[in-house]
Amino acid sequence: MTSAVPVSSKLPDIGTSIFAVMTRLANEHGAINLSQGFPDFDCDPALVEAVAAAMRAGHNQYAPMPGVLALREAIARKVAHCYGASYDPMTEIVVTSGATAGLYATLTALVHPGDEVVLFEPCYDSYVPVIRLSGGTPVFVSLRYPDYAVDWDEVRRAITPRTRLILVNTPHNPTGVTWSPGDMQRLAALVDGTNILLVSDEVYEHIIFDGRRHESILRYPDLRDRAVVISSFGKTFHTTGWKVGYCVAPQPLMAEVTRVHQFVTFTVHTPSQVAFAEFVSRDPSATSLPGFYQEKRDRFLALTEGSRFRPLRCEGTYFQLMDYSAISREGDKAVAEWLLTTHGVAAIPVSAFLYKDSGGPVLRFCFAKKDETLAAAGERLKRV
Repeated sequence: MTSAVPVSSKLPDIGTSIFAVMTRLANEHGAINLSQGFPDFDCDPALVEAVAAAMRAGHNQYAPMPGVLALREAIARKVAHCYGASYDPMTEIVVTSGATAGLYATLTALVHPGDEVVLFEPCYDSYVPVIRLSGGTPVFVSLRYPDYAVDWDEVRRAITPRTRLILVNTPHNPTGVTWSPGDMQRLAALVDGTNILLVSDEVYEHIIFDGRRHESILRYPDLRDRAVVISSFGKTFHTTGWKVGYCVAPQPLMAEVTRVHQFVTFTVHTPSQVAFAEFVSRDPSATSLPGFYQEKRDRFLALTEGSRFRPLRCEGTYFQLMDYSAISREGDKAVAEWLLTTHGVAAIPVSAFLYKDSGGPVLRFCFAKKDETLAAAGERLKRV
């Protein structure tokens, strides 16, 4: 159907998400889907039962707009336990419809027309459209192939009198690189004496490897006082489809985020919140998760050893970047499509996360999969 009324798009250059595109192609071609970042295994059956029990107990109506109080209290205890930070569950924590909705509410609340937002590319695909919809200007600092380290001199040059906030993501999607205490100290020095705000996407906070410590902004008083930190239960509990995340921030910042949140989703699925409150209280630091995913990472690396793909360092998240320069000189989008259609493995071209840098010969693979899925993918990748 066509419309007789002309429409002026606010995002004319934004198409369908690369994740949706690659998953659709994987389904069409019967490929093994290591592209979109979701597990192909089930969550803890006890968590499903806890949601069902909450439904049977009558928790089926609207939750309070900022979230079920028991869950906000559990988040406050978790943040104190993991990072030594104290937040009031009544005024400084809000439960959102996944981290994406938390990011949307936060950026919409804090970014005004004419503001500049410094962010690190490659970057998650929701950041830039939300900044632009709010009238802001994204200012990119490139994390460059092959080590994707932060160039702090470039960050300093990116800051201007119009800089409203800096958007942090650690552990980083798509690179799997994590920030160090030194990175946090450099960030603190840059924003000291300014009115620059911070937004920190930490959805992979518990998926971190090789004995590293997650350097949350919440650990650093000088940073957390000017920051909104966003996380998600989807990554921690293998429940990406439930879409339950949260924001933590000082009351003046959270008041602004809540103003927007109430008109985006208002509230989040009540029985899931009740169940998560129980599970977060039981194990606030998700004790077994780093080892669980480190084993997945190491298995995937072992299964692809001997292939012509070269793994780059992966310090966190459940994504592995692979250098394909020994296979092709084509761009990563062409290689990703060829790999899917010819060899039956779906991956994400890293250029989908780039705006300024040209990138490298790299594809992103998700290893949050069953052992048999990884084994089948490894066999196909070794034949490339």
